[in-house]
Amino acid sequence: MVFECVLIFLKSLSLLLPLLIAIAYLTLIERKVIASMQRRKGPNVIGFFGLLQPFADVLKLMIKETVIPSVSNRVIFLVAPVITLFFSLLSWVVIPVAYGKVLSDIDLGVLYVLAVSSLGVYGIILSGWSSNSRYAFLGSLRSTAQMVSYEISIALVIINILLCTQSLNLSSIVWFQQIATWLVFPFLVVSVMFFISALAETNRPPFDLPEAEAELVAGYFVEYSSMTFALFFVAEYGSILLMCCNFTIFFLGGWLPFSVTVFSVKVLVVVFAFVWVRAAFPRYRYDQLMRLGWKILLPLSLAHIVFISGVLMLF
Repeated sequence: MVFECVLIFLKSLSLLLPLLIAIAYLTLIERKVIASMQRRKGPNVIGFFGLLQPFADVLKLMIKETVIPSVSNRVIFLVAPVITLFFSLLSWVVIPVAYGKVLSDIDLGVLYVLAVSSLGVYGIILSGWSSNSRYAFLGSLRSTAQMVSYEISIALVIINILLCTQSLNLSSIVWFQQIATWLVFPFLVVSVMFFISALAETNRPPFDLPEAEAELVAGYFVEYSSMTFALFFVAEYGSILLMCCNFTIFFLGGWLPFSVTVFSVKVLVVVFAFVWVRAAFPRYRYDQLMRLGWKILLPLSLAHIVFISGVLMLF
Protein backbone atom coordinates (compact mmCIF):
# COMPACT_ATOMS: atom_id res chain seq x y z
CA MET A 1 0.00 0.00 0.00
CA VAL A 2 2.81 2.39 0.95
CA PHE A 3 4.75 1.41 -2.19
CA GLU A 4 1.69 2.15 -4.38
CA CYS A 5 1.24 5.55 -2.75
CA VAL A 6 4.92 6.39 -3.31
CA LEU A 7 4.65 5.23 -6.94
CA ILE A 8 1.58 7.41 -7.54
CA PHE A 9 3.36 10.37 -5.93
CA LEU A 10 6.43 9.91 -8.14
CA LYS A 11 4.27 9.62 -11.25
CA SER A 12 2.41 12.79 -10.31
CA LEU A 13 5.73 14.55 -9.70
CA SER A 14 7.06 13.39 -13.08
CA LEU A 15 4.05 15.10 -14.68
CA LEU A 16 3.95 18.21 -12.48
CA LEU A 17 7.59 19.32 -12.66
CA PRO A 18 7.93 19.31 -16.49
CA LEU A 19 4.51 20.98 -16.70
CA LEU A 20 5.50 23.83 -14.36
CA ILE A 21 8.78 24.32 -16.27
CA ALA A 22 6.83 24.36 -19.56
CA ILE A 23 4.43 26.97 -18.14
CA ALA A 24 7.39 29.10 -16.99
CA TYR A 25 8.97 29.04 -20.44
CA LEU A 26 5.62 29.65 -22.11
CA THR A 27 5.68 33.14 -20.52
CA LEU A 28 9.18 33.68 -21.93
CA ILE A 29 8.15 32.48 -25.41
CA GLU A 30 5.21 34.88 -25.36
CA ARG A 31 7.34 37.85 -24.35
CA LYS A 32 10.08 37.08 -26.88
CA VAL A 33 7.66 36.52 -29.77
CA ILE A 34 5.67 39.69 -29.06
CA ALA A 35 8.93 41.64 -28.68
CA SER A 36 10.10 40.34 -32.06
CA MET A 37 6.79 41.31 -33.68
CA GLN A 38 7.06 44.81 -32.18
CA ARG A 39 10.77 45.10 -33.07
CA ARG A 40 11.96 45.00 -29.45
CA LYS A 41 14.47 42.71 -27.74
CA GLY A 42 12.34 41.39 -24.90
CA PRO A 43 13.92 39.73 -21.83
CA ASN A 44 17.63 39.29 -22.61
CA VAL A 45 19.56 40.13 -19.42
CA ILE A 46 19.07 37.26 -16.95
CA GLY A 47 20.83 34.20 -18.33
CA PHE A 48 21.85 33.51 -21.92
CA PHE A 49 19.23 35.00 -24.27
CA GLY A 50 17.08 35.69 -21.17
CA LEU A 51 16.48 31.98 -20.51
CA LEU A 52 16.52 32.43 -16.72
CA GLN A 53 13.96 35.25 -16.74
CA PRO A 54 10.99 33.02 -15.69
CA PHE A 55 12.89 31.85 -12.59
CA ALA A 56 13.74 35.46 -11.71
CA ASP A 57 10.03 36.33 -11.99
CA VAL A 58 9.13 33.46 -9.66
CA LEU A 59 11.78 34.54 -7.14
CA LYS A 60 10.50 38.12 -7.23
CA LEU A 61 6.92 36.99 -6.55
CA MET A 62 8.06 34.69 -3.73
CA ILE A 63 9.89 37.40 -1.79
CA LYS A 64 7.13 40.01 -2.15
CA GLU A 65 4.67 40.54 0.69
CA THR A 66 1.22 38.98 0.40
CA VAL A 67 -1.28 41.79 0.96
CA ILE A 68 -4.76 40.74 2.08
CA PRO A 69 -7.44 43.49 1.93
CA SER A 70 -8.88 44.25 5.35
CA VAL A 71 -12.46 44.10 4.03
CA SER A 72 -12.02 40.74 2.27
CA ASN A 73 -13.16 37.31 3.37
CA ARG A 74 -9.68 36.08 4.27
CA VAL A 75 -10.24 32.32 4.07
CA ILE A 76 -12.03 32.31 0.69
CA PHE A 77 -9.64 35.00 -0.58
CA LEU A 78 -6.66 32.68 0.01
CA VAL A 79 -8.40 29.45 -1.04
CA ALA A 80 -9.69 30.80 -4.41
CA PRO A 81 -6.30 30.84 -6.25
CA VAL A 82 -5.52 27.35 -4.91
CA ILE A 83 -8.85 26.04 -6.28
CA THR A 84 -8.20 27.67 -9.66
CA LEU A 85 -4.68 26.20 -9.91
CA PHE A 86 -5.82 22.76 -8.72
CA PHE A 87 -8.48 22.39 -11.40
CA SER A 88 -6.15 23.85 -14.04
CA LEU A 89 -3.57 21.12 -13.34
CA LEU A 90 -6.04 18.28 -12.73
CA SER A 91 -6.94 17.87 -16.42
CA TRP A 92 -3.36 16.94 -17.30
CA VAL A 93 -3.63 13.42 -15.87
CA VAL A 94 -5.46 12.20 -19.02
CA ILE A 95 -3.39 14.06 -21.66
CA PRO A 96 -1.29 11.58 -23.72
CA VAL A 97 1.98 13.17 -24.85
CA ALA A 98 3.19 9.96 -26.54
CA TYR A 99 2.23 6.31 -26.86
CA GLY A 100 1.75 4.97 -23.33
CA LYS A 101 2.95 8.25 -21.77
CA VAL A 102 -0.21 9.29 -19.93
CA LEU A 103 -0.85 9.23 -16.20
CA SER A 104 -4.40 7.80 -16.48
CA ASP A 105 -5.62 6.57 -19.86
CA ILE A 106 -9.35 6.45 -19.02
CA ASP A 107 -12.06 5.74 -21.59
CA LEU A 108 -13.96 8.93 -20.72
CA GLY A 109 -10.94 11.22 -21.14
CA VAL A 110 -12.73 13.87 -23.22
CA LEU A 111 -15.64 14.02 -20.77
CA TYR A 112 -13.18 14.27 -17.86
CA VAL A 113 -11.34 17.22 -19.45
CA LEU A 114 -14.60 19.08 -20.12
CA ALA A 115 -15.89 18.43 -16.59
CA VAL A 116 -12.71 19.49 -14.80
CA SER A 117 -12.16 22.60 -16.94
CA SER A 118 -15.70 23.78 -16.17
CA LEU A 119 -14.99 23.57 -12.42
CA GLY A 120 -12.26 26.22 -12.69
CA VAL A 121 -15.01 28.85 -12.83
CA TYR A 122 -15.61 28.43 -9.09
CA GLY A 123 -12.16 29.69 -8.13
CA ILE A 124 -12.59 32.77 -10.30
CA ILE A 125 -16.03 33.71 -8.99
CA LEU A 126 -14.90 33.12 -5.38
CA SER A 127 -11.84 35.33 -5.86
CA GLY A 128 -13.94 38.23 -7.15
CA TRP A 129 -16.57 37.87 -4.43
CA SER A 130 -14.14 37.42 -1.51
CA SER A 131 -12.09 40.49 -2.52
CA ASN A 132 -15.08 42.70 -1.67
CA SER A 133 -14.07 45.01 -4.52
CA ARG A 134 -16.38 46.22 -7.28
CA TYR A 135 -13.67 45.91 -9.92
CA ALA A 136 -12.68 42.38 -8.89
CA PHE A 137 -16.29 41.24 -8.67
CA LEU A 138 -17.18 42.72 -12.07
CA GLY A 139 -14.11 41.03 -13.58
CA SER A 140 -15.06 37.67 -12.07
CA LEU A 141 -18.63 37.96 -13.38
CA ARG A 142 -17.34 38.81 -16.86
CA SER A 143 -14.89 35.92 -16.80
CA THR A 144 -17.48 33.42 -15.55
CA ALA A 145 -20.06 34.43 -18.18
CA GLN A 146 -17.42 34.26 -20.91
CA MET A 147 -16.08 30.85 -19.86
CA VAL A 148 -19.54 29.31 -19.50
CA SER A 149 -20.58 30.69 -22.91
CA TYR A 150 -17.59 29.35 -24.81
CA GLU A 151 -17.47 26.01 -22.98
CA ILE A 152 -20.69 25.20 -24.82
CA SER A 153 -19.07 25.98 -28.18
CA ILE A 154 -16.02 23.86 -27.34
CA ALA A 155 -18.20 20.92 -26.28
CA LEU A 156 -20.25 21.08 -29.48
CA VAL A 157 -17.11 21.29 -31.60
CA ILE A 158 -15.66 18.23 -29.85
CA ILE A 159 -18.89 16.29 -30.53
CA ASN A 160 -18.01 16.48 -34.25
CA ILE A 161 -14.73 14.71 -33.48
CA LEU A 162 -16.44 12.11 -31.30
CA LEU A 163 -18.98 11.29 -34.00
CA CYS A 164 -16.17 10.37 -36.39
CA THR A 165 -13.80 8.63 -33.97
CA GLN A 166 -16.56 6.86 -31.98
CA SER A 167 -14.48 7.17 -28.81
CA LEU A 168 -14.10 9.40 -25.75
CA ASN A 169 -10.55 8.14 -25.15
CA LEU A 170 -7.92 10.71 -26.14
CA SER A 171 -5.37 8.06 -27.19
CA SER A 172 -7.99 6.41 -29.42
CA ILE A 173 -8.67 9.76 -31.10
CA VAL A 174 -4.95 10.02 -31.91
CA TRP A 175 -4.82 6.43 -33.27
CA PHE A 176 -7.85 7.15 -35.47
CA GLN A 177 -5.85 9.91 -37.17
CA GLN A 178 -3.08 7.44 -37.96
CA ILE A 179 -5.56 5.23 -39.82
CA ALA A 180 -7.32 8.10 -41.60
CA THR A 181 -5.73 11.58 -41.67
CA TRP A 182 -5.21 14.54 -39.41
CA LEU A 183 -8.69 15.80 -38.58
CA VAL A 184 -7.69 19.41 -39.27
CA PHE A 185 -8.09 18.69 -43.01
CA PRO A 186 -11.71 17.42 -43.10
CA PHE A 187 -12.64 19.63 -40.10
CA LEU A 188 -10.90 22.88 -41.02
CA VAL A 189 -13.92 25.06 -40.14
CA VAL A 190 -14.45 23.15 -36.89
CA SER A 191 -10.77 23.54 -35.95
CA VAL A 192 -10.99 27.32 -36.45
CA MET A 193 -14.10 27.43 -34.24
CA PHE A 194 -12.28 25.38 -31.58
CA PHE A 195 -9.29 27.75 -31.73
CA ILE A 196 -11.47 30.85 -31.35
CA SER A 197 -13.42 29.26 -28.48
CA ALA A 198 -10.15 28.25 -26.79
CA LEU A 199 -8.93 31.86 -26.95
CA ALA A 200 -12.14 33.04 -25.29
CA GLU A 201 -12.18 30.17 -22.77
CA THR A 202 -8.69 31.06 -21.51
CA ASN A 203 -9.39 34.85 -21.48
CA ARG A 204 -6.75 35.49 -24.13
CA PRO A 205 -6.66 38.54 -26.41
CA PRO A 206 -8.69 39.62 -28.28
CA PHE A 207 -11.15 38.19 -25.73
CA ASP A 208 -9.38 39.34 -22.55
CA LEU A 209 -12.42 41.30 -21.35
CA PRO A 210 -12.21 40.07 -17.72
CA GLU A 211 -8.67 41.47 -17.49
CA ALA A 212 -9.21 44.60 -19.54
CA GLU A 213 -6.56 46.97 -18.19
CA ALA A 214 -8.28 50.12 -19.42
CA GLU A 215 -11.48 49.71 -17.39
CA LEU A 216 -10.92 46.88 -14.86
CA VAL A 217 -7.19 47.27 -14.04
CA ALA A 218 -6.54 43.50 -13.77
CA GLY A 219 -9.92 41.84 -13.49
CA TYR A 220 -10.80 39.30 -10.86
CA PHE A 221 -7.28 39.12 -9.35
CA VAL A 222 -6.81 42.90 -8.98
CA GLU A 223 -6.50 42.59 -5.17
CA TYR A 224 -3.98 39.73 -5.29
CA SER A 225 -0.22 40.07 -4.91
CA SER A 226 2.96 37.98 -4.60
CA MET A 227 2.37 34.20 -4.60
CA THR A 228 -1.44 34.38 -4.61
CA PHE A 229 -1.19 36.32 -7.88
CA ALA A 230 1.39 33.80 -9.13
CA LEU A 231 -1.07 30.93 -8.56
CA PHE A 232 -3.64 32.62 -10.82
CA PHE A 233 -0.91 33.32 -13.36
CA VAL A 234 0.24 29.69 -13.42
CA ALA A 235 -3.38 28.48 -13.65
CA GLU A 236 -4.09 30.76 -16.63
CA TYR A 237 -1.00 29.70 -18.57
CA GLY A 238 -1.57 26.07 -17.62
CA SER A 239 -5.04 26.33 -19.19
CA ILE A 240 -3.53 27.88 -22.34
CA LEU A 241 -1.05 25.02 -22.64
CA LEU A 242 -3.83 22.50 -22.03
CA MET A 243 -5.94 23.99 -24.83
CA CYS A 244 -2.95 23.86 -27.19
CA CYS A 245 -2.44 20.17 -26.30
CA ASN A 246 -6.15 19.46 -26.84
CA PHE A 247 -6.02 21.16 -30.25
CA THR A 248 -2.98 19.03 -31.14
CA ILE A 249 -4.70 15.81 -30.04
CA PHE A 250 -8.04 16.53 -31.72
CA PHE A 251 -6.83 18.01 -35.00
CA LEU A 252 -3.06 17.57 -35.53
CA GLY A 253 -2.59 13.86 -34.87
CA GLY A 254 -1.21 14.17 -31.34
CA TRP A 255 2.21 12.51 -30.94
CA LEU A 256 2.12 10.82 -34.36
CA PRO A 257 4.48 9.67 -35.72
CA PHE A 258 5.46 8.16 -32.33
CA SER A 259 7.41 10.86 -30.58
CA VAL A 260 7.14 13.26 -27.64
CA THR A 261 9.27 15.67 -29.67
CA VAL A 262 6.74 15.72 -32.52
CA PHE A 263 3.95 16.39 -30.01
CA SER A 264 5.97 19.23 -28.44
CA VAL A 265 6.66 20.84 -31.83
CA LYS A 266 2.98 20.72 -32.77
CA VAL A 267 2.00 22.26 -29.42
CA LEU A 268 4.60 25.01 -29.92
CA VAL A 269 3.07 25.85 -33.31
CA VAL A 270 -0.37 26.25 -31.68
CA VAL A 271 1.20 28.30 -28.84
CA PHE A 272 2.77 30.58 -31.44
CA ALA A 273 -0.70 31.08 -32.98
CA PHE A 274 -2.06 32.06 -29.54
CA VAL A 275 0.74 34.62 -29.11
CA TRP A 276 0.41 35.93 -32.67
CA VAL A 277 -3.30 36.62 -32.14
CA ARG A 278 -2.46 38.61 -29.01
CA ALA A 279 0.05 40.76 -30.91
CA ALA A 280 -2.08 41.23 -34.04
CA PHE A 281 -5.72 41.78 -33.02
CA PRO A 282 -7.43 44.51 -30.96
CA ARG A 283 -9.75 43.67 -28.07
CA TYR A 284 -13.44 42.97 -28.72
CA ARG A 285 -16.24 44.79 -26.97
CA TYR A 286 -18.17 42.63 -24.53
CA ASP A 287 -21.36 42.63 -26.62
CA GLN A 288 -19.32 41.56 -29.67
CA LEU A 289 -17.78 38.77 -27.63
CA MET A 290 -21.15 37.40 -26.54
CA ARG A 291 -22.67 37.79 -29.99
CA LEU A 292 -19.79 35.82 -31.51
CA GLY A 293 -20.31 33.01 -29.01
CA TRP A 294 -24.09 32.73 -28.95
CA LYS A 295 -25.15 33.92 -32.41
CA ILE A 296 -22.30 32.71 -34.63
CA LEU A 297 -20.23 29.88 -33.12
CA LEU A 298 -23.12 28.11 -31.39
CA PRO A 299 -25.42 27.87 -34.48
CA LEU A 300 -22.45 26.98 -36.72
CA SER A 301 -21.28 24.18 -34.44
CA LEU A 302 -24.84 22.81 -34.12
CA ALA A 303 -25.30 22.91 -37.89
CA HIS A 304 -21.98 21.11 -38.35
CA ILE A 305 -23.08 18.35 -35.95
CA VAL A 306 -26.26 17.82 -37.97
CA PHE A 307 -24.26 17.80 -41.22
CA ILE A 308 -21.66 15.30 -39.95
CA SER A 309 -24.37 13.07 -38.48
CA GLY A 310 -26.19 13.04 -41.82
CA VAL A 311 -23.02 12.22 -43.75
CA LEU A 312 -22.12 9.37 -41.39
CA MET A 313 -25.64 7.91 -41.56
CA LEU A 314 -25.64 8.17 -45.35
CA PHE A 315 -22.25 6.52 -45.96
